[in-house]
Amino acid sequence: MSAISNIVVFDGAAPPVAHTFLAESVSREGQSVTATYREAIAGVPDYAQGRVTIKHTRLGSGVSKRSVRVELSVMESVSGANASGYTAAPKVAYVDTVEVNGLFHERSQVAGRRSVRQLALNIVGNIATSVIPVQTGPVPELFDLSVAPT
Repeated sequence: MSAISNIVVFDGAAPPVAHTFLAESVSREGQSVTATYREAIAGVPDYAQGRVTIKHTRLGSGVSKRSVRVELSVMESVSGANASGYTAAPKVAYVDTVEVNGLFHERSQVAGRRSVRQLALNIVGNIATSVIPVQTGPVPELFDLSVAPT
C-alpha cells in the first residue's frame, strides 16, 4: 500500500499559488479506508483550513467506490469593533467543495480505470490535446491501482 504523505498542488489563481495539504490520518471502518489531509496556514484556525479526503470503499456488489473530496473554507471578514469595543472572532462563512467519485467493478483492469480517469479529468479541464496520464500520487494510485493511503 501507498504510504500517506503530504499533497502539494496549485490552485486556479493568477498567478497560481501552491497549497500543501499535510497528511493527517488514515482510518479503517468496515470496508472503507479514509485518508485525511489539511492545510496549515498561519493565522487561520484549524476548523477553517483547506481539507482533502480520500476514501476507498468496497461495496457488497463487487464494485469499489473511490472518492476524492477537496474543501476550501471562506472566512467572514471582520470589520472592527462594535460600539462596546468587542471584535467578534472570525468564522467560516461557507465552504467550496468538489468531490470526484469513481465506481469500478472488481473485474476492471488498470488500463481501463486509468483511461476513464484521464478522460474525466480532460473533460473537466477542457483539455483537447494529448496528455500523458499521471501515474503516481494518491489519486492515480487509488483510482488506477486500487491502492489507498496507509
